[in-house]
Amino acid sequence: MSMKRTGGSTAGAGGIESIVPEENTLGIVVGRAGRAVVGTARRLTRPGSPHRASLGTTFLGFGAAVVVGLRSIYGLTEFLGSWGTYPQPIIALLAWIVLLAAFAAVIVTERVVGDRLPTWMFVLFLAGVAAAVALDLTATWGFSDLGGHATAAAVAGMGMLLVVGLRGRAEVIWATSALAAVLIIAIFLGTPIAAENWADQVYLLAGAVLPAVIGIAVVEGFREMVQTELDRSLVQSTVSAPRFAVGMLASEELARLDLAAEELLDGVAEGRTRLPLSPRSASVAASLATELRLHLIEGRRETWLYHAVSESELLGRAVTLIDKSGLAGLLDAAQRDGLLAAAWLLVNDTTKAAARSLTIEIGPVVGGAAAAVPGKISVPIVLTSAGVPRNRVDPSIWDALGRVGRYSDSTQDSSLRVDIDCLVDNPAEH
Repeated sequence: MSMKRTGGSTAGAGGIESIVPEENTLGIVVGRAGRAVVGTARRLTRPGSPHRASLGTTFLGFGAAVVVGLRSIYGLTEFLGSWGTYPQPIIALLAWIVLLAAFAAVIVTERVVGDRLPTWMFVLFLAGVAAAVALDLTATWGFSDLGGHATAAAVAGMGMLLVVGLRGRAEVIWATSALAAVLIIAIFLGTPIAAENWADQVYLLAGAVLPAVIGIAVVEGFREMVQTELDRSLVQSTVSAPRFAVGMLASEELARLDLAAEELLDGVAEGRTRLPLSPRSASVAASLATELRLHLIEGRRETWLYHAVSESELLGRAVTLIDKSGLAGLLDAAQRDGLLAAAWLLVNDTTKAAARSLTIEIGPVVGGAAAAVPGKISVPIVLTSAGVPRNRVDPSIWDALGRVGRYSDSTQDSSLRVDIDCLVDNPAEH
């Protein structure tokens, strides 16, 4: 079964052919380029170590501190209101003092050190939480309802929110799991479960475990969102690139080579490096010349779309580009933006991202279309996306495709095929 639809508009830019290189300007195979080049985005979006906050998680940490503070006030008020019922209230008060001191130490250390929590401080925090829980369980052991009287132990789990943005996910999960295990054992050993008290036990366990779980989910989701948006921003910069150009990381490599060449020439000019060059200096100069030449040659074969795909973590995993003639470089800025936006929307579906793939095939040029519009040539573009049902296509994709040119779409099984007739400026007339 298939469906057919047409739409879009005509736009303009230019056209020519060149082979898509199997390697990028750094000698990285295209299939792995997306994973290799994406390190630049990862450096900006991920912490330098698993203990460092990044890109706005500081604000999440501030919100967590407010929530923990409010919960602590509520729990402490509840404890003080029941002071007379505790067989050992001093021990329970000591548990609160230790717990609040651990919370304060984490907050102060984070502000002083700079949005991170050293390992030694994390260990001290866990030790403080463990001591507070032990003291609170000791103070409430005489009750037959641990969940209804263990106030400091209930707030201890909430305190894990303070470190979810500062430590690794696994560390927080292990610490929370250990706390939950201790509370479960204490409940079964010290509290006879009955109809009138089982809800209090569930409340105690939920209050100790759920805050950390929810906090981890929020922080990880936030980081993933920021990384995706940053990836999109970096890829979007290729829209204004020349027809053929080096990529982002290749530009960094060219800057490094240029600096090395300048240092070598400066040494010769100032007499620090004698002529004729020593065998070692001559070898360095030859290597620099070879690398510069290779980079400049590669830059004449790679289009903006090649770099957009290879340097994106998301597109690099899901998109296959077939552009043997380098025709993508002929599209104007509006057409490039539309094509890139459509490709991004087709693969950026978090519900089934792993099952989605997109093939972009550009060319060859259709000679007969040149006469239809003077000064233009027709560049056929075919988008084939697997795992995208027709009724799941975002409506904004059609608007983006309309900026590229006139298009028609068809679906069969789980694949969506879009044929685009893209009119660009004829390079032979410029």
